[in-house]
Amino acid sequence: MNNQRNTRTIIIIALLLLALLATLIWWLKPKSVSTSAADNTLATSASATVTNSGLTATANTPSTDNTLSANFSTGLESMPRSLQGTDIDGEIIIDDNNQLVVTEGLRRLFDYFLSAMGEENEATIIARVEAYILHHTPEPAASSAIKIFHQYMSYLKALDELQGSYGTLQLQATQAGKLDLNLIAQRRQDVNRLRQQSFDAATIKAFFSGEDTYEDYSVAMVGIEQDNNLNAAQKQASREDYISRLPEGEIKKNFQKQANFGELTQRTAQMKAQGATKEALFDMRRGLVGEAAASRLAGLDVEEANFDARFNQYQAQRQLLINNAGSAGKAQAQIDELERNQFNDTERKRLTGYAEIQRMAQNDAN
Repeated sequence: MNNQRNTRTIIIIALLLLALLATLIWWLKPKSVSTSAADNTLATSASATVTNSGLTATANTPSTDNTLSANFSTGLESMPRSLQGTDIDGEIIIDDNNQLVVTEGLRRLFDYFLSAMGEENEATIIARVEAYILHHTPEPAASSAIKIFHQYMSYLKALDELQGSYGTLQLQATQAGKLDLNLIAQRRQDVNRLRQQSFDAATIKAFFSGEDTYEDYSVAMVGIEQDNNLNAAQKQASREDYISRLPEGEIKKNFQKQANFGELTQRTAQMKAQGATKEALFDMRRGLVGEAAASRLAGLDVEEANFDARFNQYQAQRQLLINNAGSAGKAQAQIDELERNQFNDTERKRLTGYAEIQRMAQNDAN
């Protein structure tokens, strides 16, 4: 009995640490990544034009009407509330012949407008982006950018279906409480195959090379952390060796700042378990990863506490629906509606794994 309880405890701790690790890597990642593809292209286009630099999203009349049609001139009319007053992220770059130069910044521009999905429907966002491109970009670059935007929209829909087939990978664990790196590798192969079906090689490199570098790093760090043949000193040496072999640049500099993530993860878990104050956590994190990252992690703490509170409320309401209906199957439609009302799409994907962790923790406590 004690051995089973110890095993469950190990699994719970490992799951929590690994989930935190994945989150830390994401939060320590800079907002944008300059890719070598973009750098090389810009270096060969001395007079390249960058559109939307310094623009700020404004709104003549705040719009929450999802029936807004394609009556856009600049694409910036009646901006959704969440984007009002924000700087427009991303860029459209053209060369001397008005040909589009595809960069990671073009993807960020698409993501900027797509972040309002829900406030505006898909048709409105498509019309807005097309108008923005046509207003700020000459032909033939404009048509090229619009074509890639539609390819990107199709890719995101297919990616969402693919992600759903794999579930929440960071919460799928072996009996030792480790991430299944083979499953992650298979998912990456499927994602790469999807990209090749959606884009040409140049667009894939421009859009995703920076993201892939971060995912390579994340997988390598988790692999080192899960290697039971390495002691703490050897793990640290392996992490440093991996980073030292990366090409010089901003990405490598950022990874060097993250080199203490193992200690950061462990100390964060320990300090929280001991009831450390927010100030003490911030001081520890600032010493390891700098003030900016420490501030982002403090924000993450607030978000996680908010999610915990909403999850506990959801669990109570869900059980009440089941009790009233007589079974989970009969209450499923109401449960689905409850989830949609209380959580966004990303959060809903966490619910099953989060509930399992809580169940295991409760069983261990009993």
